[in-house]
Amino acid sequence: MPNYNKVILMGNLTRDPEVKYTSGGTAIAKIGMAINRTWTNKEGQKQEETTFVDVDAFGRQAEVIGQYLKKGRPVMIEGRLKLDQWDDKQTGQKRSKLGVTLEGFQFLDSGGGAGGGDGGGNYQAQSNAPAASGNSSAPAASLPEDDDVPF
Repeated sequence: MPNYNKVILMGNLTRDPEVKYTSGGTAIAKIGMAINRTWTNKEGQKQEETTFVDVDAFGRQAEVIGQYLKKGRPVMIEGRLKLDQWDDKQTGQKRSKLGVTLEGFQFLDSGGGAGGGDGGGNYQAQSNAPAASGNSSAPAASLPEDDDVPF
């Protein structure tokens, strides 16, 4: 059975990007996004729902995100879903969280002139994230070990 894992999200950053570097020099950016959905229910009342999503970017993309994006900025991201699992240190229970590994992004506004561009450009550079694209001829790198990530 074939598999396909692709997600496209458009929303606003909930916080400034957090960029750190592995001991090997690979940049890792963690961003939070809020994606709003509005609709009208059966009674004609307007409803709103916000979904919060954590996104991880690697390599040059992480550096660009850290340099040009700030809290509140709208952005469109393309990536793949990933499931993180761990044992809670306090309770010992198994925990899990669904997130996104970024494969590309697009600025949706000029951000007050930051970066000197029109803000509408696509950014899909080669990433150090594993299996960044199924049609890429470059070999996929593996994720750094947890001990190697300074978060």
